[in-house]
Amino acid sequence: MKTSKRAQAVPPSATFAVSARAQELKAQGIDVIGFGAGAPDFDTPDYIKDAAVDALKAGKTKYTAAAGIIELRTAIAEKFLKQNGLKYTPDQIIVNIGGKHSVYESMQAVLDPGDEVILPTPYWVTYPEAIKLADAVPKIVQTDKKNSYKITPQQLKDALTEKSAMLLINSPNNPGGFTYTPEELKAIARVLEGSNVYVLSDEIYEKLIYGNTKFISFASISEDAYNRTLTLNGFSKAFSMTGWRLGYTAGPLNVIKAMGRLQSHMTSNPVTFAQYAAIAALGEPAEEAIEKMRAEFEKRGKYMVKRLNAINGVECPESTGAFYCFPDVSSHYGRIINSVAINNSMDFAKALLERANVALVPGLPFGCDDNVRLSFACSLEQITKGLDRLEKWLNQ
Repeated sequence: MKTSKRAQAVPPSATFAVSARAQELKAQGIDVIGFGAGAPDFDTPDYIKDAAVDALKAGKTKYTAAAGIIELRTAIAEKFLKQNGLKYTPDQIIVNIGGKHSVYESMQAVLDPGDEVILPTPYWVTYPEAIKLADAVPKIVQTDKKNSYKITPQQLKDALTEKSAMLLINSPNNPGGFTYTPEELKAIARVLEGSNVYVLSDEIYEKLIYGNTKFISFASISEDAYNRTLTLNGFSKAFSMTGWRLGYTAGPLNVIKAMGRLQSHMTSNPVTFAQYAAIAALGEPAEEAIEKMRAEFEKRGKYMVKRLNAINGVECPESTGAFYCFPDVSSHYGRIINSVAINNSMDFAKALLERANVALVPGLPFGCDDNVRLSFACSLEQITKGLDRLEKWLNQ
């Protein structure tokens, strides 16, 4: 029996593929250091788990409104107002089944066949696939490491055509670990004034920023930016709730209503008791729980960047957000290491895993074949051990 052309065209997630192979090796008793994870290694805070248990005991196990319970959407609206300076009504917010669902559903709601989505590299592996599943076209803009892999206003101007329907901005960035400054975002917003281009601003890593980095929501830049922006966020990263599958989208009322109609047929409501846990997540203990995790990530990130830059032929920019390093390793392409030819990021990642038992993600699926992605969402001990292996492998 056949499968659809649509399904055949979707490649497996590169990050999940790396994790799967690493798990296979671990199952064989091999000690694998995993830098592939896109998930915090901290447990979900107890106060959030307790709220879920309380909701279950209180019988919060039935259907809710497809867009999510009003109490959670109200709490998210309050969060936007207090933390981001954004005034959204609960009707302008929809709770989705995780951040991926937010990306997919928002694109299904606003994109038509043939529409172009301006997608700067490096990009999260799901973005181009979600664009194509909406029958739209990814308009890839290759960024430069000299500009910290950020799209410039001139690059945006050059990419705009009459088919342009959306610009996708992810800051802090996965996989790049960089963050756009307020000034950089304002310059991008000015380019779009007067156009009909939506901005999809994925802000899932907003709480994980380091050093003197300042985060602002794209929609808060101006009235024009507010009116054209779909702001995506969720609970996975800041609250270490990856398995709870709760994301959310805020934006123009007509778009959120359209997403609600789609969601009513796709999934119905997000998991009911998890929504009550999400309300608790946004409550008073949140700041302390987030800061404990953020501070640890900052320490790990600084160490990883320093170690990577000390390895011959590896060039790694500072990580200002998320929990990733994105070093350029292309100076090692063309080498033969341990009898294996290394010609691209796929070769690099495969050989490192098989020969040195270190798992990282190749840059090609992120649009940057010169790079690889390492997550520092693992212990400092594991990071040290893994980087020792990486350095030893490259020095052969």
